[in-house]
Amino acid sequence: MSIRSKEVTMRVKTILVSLITLCFLSCKDLIEVEDISAESVTVLAPMDNVTLNENIVTFSWEPLEYAETYQLQIVAPSFESPAQIVQDTIVLNNSFSGSFSANNYQWRIKALNFAYETQYTTQNLTIEE
Repeated sequence: MSIRSKEVTMRVKTILVSLITLCFLSCKDLIEVEDISAESVTVLAPMDNVTLNENIVTFSWEPLEYAETYQLQIVAPSFESPAQIVQDTIVLNNSFSGSFSANNYQWRIKALNFAYETQYTTQNLTIEE
């Protein structure tokens, strides 16, 4: 075997080892996603069954460790009998603000990461003029 073909063989082996290592590390990262499915999101505001006299509402909750995003859903008047889906959005941080007309609402929030999600935490809210 010539020196040139030995160099090529060594380069191929180095590339193969590098690719295998990279693949292993990438798969390991996917496997090690933290399971948040037994956790729950703690609501900070608005609290359950609150009545507000202003139409700008900021929904906030405690950040959940290992959550990457949150799904916020707001309906009128309730999830059991929704007449209107007011909001269904993915939020990157732990708050969301919006303008709402006078009505009864129900809202819920859950945390998500790459592989898992929590159950929804559901709250009632009334906006009066």
